[in-house]
Amino acid sequence: MVYKSFRLNLIIRVIVLAASVFLFFYLMGTQTYLTPLLVLVATILQVYALIWYVEKTNRDLSSFLESIRFSEFTRSFKIDGLGPSFNELNAAFNDVIADFQKVRSEKEEHFHYLQSIVENIDVSILAYQKDGSIEMINTASKKLFQLGSIQNIDKLSALSTELVETLLNIKPGENKLVKVHNYDDFLQLAINSTEFRIKNKVITLATIKNIQNVLEDQETEAWQKLIRVLTHEIMNSITPISSLSATLESMLKPYTKEENNLAPDKETILEIQNALQTISKRSSGLMHFVNTYRNLTKIPTPNFNRIMIEDLFESLSSLMEKDLKDFNIECKKIIEPKSLEVVMDDQLIEQVLINLIKNSIHALEGINEGKIMLRASYNKRGKVTIQVIDNGKGILADVLDKIFIPFFTTKPSGSGIGLSLSRQILRLHGGTITATSIPYSETVFTLTF
Repeated sequence: MVYKSFRLNLIIRVIVLAASVFLFFYLMGTQTYLTPLLVLVATILQVYALIWYVEKTNRDLSSFLESIRFSEFTRSFKIDGLGPSFNELNAAFNDVIADFQKVRSEKEEHFHYLQSIVENIDVSILAYQKDGSIEMINTASKKLFQLGSIQNIDKLSALSTELVETLLNIKPGENKLVKVHNYDDFLQLAINSTEFRIKNKVITLATIKNIQNVLEDQETEAWQKLIRVLTHEIMNSITPISSLSATLESMLKPYTKEENNLAPDKETILEIQNALQTISKRSSGLMHFVNTYRNLTKIPTPNFNRIMIEDLFESLSSLMEKDLKDFNIECKKIIEPKSLEVVMDDQLIEQVLINLIKNSIHALEGINEGKIMLRASYNKRGKVTIQVIDNGKGILADVLDKIFIPFFTTKPSGSGIGLSLSRQILRLHGGTITATSIPYSETVFTLTF
């Protein structure tokens, strides 16, 4: 089938229109009025048809753009028989529609994939606006709060007003812990939030997880470790005291009978005296242990100030200079950037660092070319870290997880409270202290603020 091209069709229409106009003016000179009138009507209809024909492409283009605007990609475009240029336009329209269909299909698949993850994950997820209007709530949230679909955060006030206030006031990137009493249940909810904008709406996305069981398990494990250490230390003192008391009783028993008028000889008296001295010594040791334990609960409230790390390191160098020289240990300081500063109680943190440096000096005994490095910088999360690094004997893997337990020590004369106190001091600063070790290579204690 042969089709007329757009250009040929347009030329023919223009020629016919021109002929109609000429005929109209020609007939106007005749005596009849009906024929010119009919020619005029025909001419007007031809003008309208020509305009409609020329604007057909604009209508198709407008329809195409509306399809994109309203994401209606199920239709196709056919502009046939108007020449090669329109065939190219027709193909371009349909290619664009096909590409949009593909992108839309991929987005829908991605959306359903993410929706499936959100619905099946065991972490509660809430998306809501600043006024509390809920945009999305997943299955885990409904199970946690024992509620069906809710429209506003305020509906959670029946569960906990503190929870509602926290959700409405939490800042992006902030972490909050909320305790909730729900009938016979006790929940400890860890809440984290982020914020994003969709069109003109600001949406807060909060993740909520009940960490009660985790905290209880960790607390139980911590108590068990503490009790094992306490039991070990107390038994070390009580056992010899009990044994010596029984020995003294058996030694004195013959002299307490009425029928015997015996007096203890000098040797017996010396044995009793030695036993009493041992009992006194072990009792004093036990009292010292109890007093040391009591000191763990007497950490002063930090006095926070903005402190330059460079000033802190200089103070440490002055305090530890003699000990480092006595053991021939090289100490290096690295601060990146030089202007690094932290809000801290410099006296408490200085005490922590002194304790860590002394531990490093002890670990470097017998090590040739012993080195200690003090390093301060920002970590990958943008937090300030201070590290004490040495190349000493290190800490064995099975010991590493016990070093922060009160009274646990590998030193013959150690009290075992230094690192435990250090951890408590860092917690009062809202920070952490951690340790990694490769024996005889590198041991690193990291303070994170």
